[in-house]
Amino acid sequence: MIPLLIITLSLILDGILSNIFPYTVNNLSLFTPLLTLISIYLIYPFYKKKENKYILTLFLTGIIYDLLYTNLIFYNAIIFTIIGIISKYIYKHYEINYLNIIIQIVLIVTIYELLNALIIILFNLVPMSITRLFYKITHSLLLNIIYSELLLLIINILPSKYKKVNIN
Repeated sequence: MIPLLIITLSLILDGILSNIFPYTVNNLSLFTPLLTLISIYLIYPFYKKKENKYILTLFLTGIIYDLLYTNLIFYNAIIFTIIGIISKYIYKHYEINYLNIIIQIVLIVTIYELLNALIIILFNLVPMSITRLFYKITHSLLLNIIYSELLLLIINILPSKYKKVNIN
């Protein structure tokens, strides 16, 4: 229940914040939201024993995200699933604490933007350059790192019967 609440809140906040902050090609705000991406990374510990349910949740979240924001059915569903597989690896091999989460969020945002750039280049949708990719990554880190730290803080204060996340 808690992970679904987190995802729902993140989906809603993504829509609200994307209407507040500019999102045009060369006019990205330093607060470009990728909150749903951050939440799908942070909810993995709630699904540690149910990894198939985690992947299904991410796939369905991607479909909802696509329907609400991109009109590209299965685009983010596939990318969110790939991010979920990467999240499983990170959680299994690296310690999760407030400092490491910053590095991991930078990694997740970078991977997400790289996957988007590869698809854009592969299908020649719009011109893409390394400079534009770096610009997109740097302009989406600040808000998403702040959101991840706040979300971790909230998860950390949850009663232990709801919390399966262990933050050192």
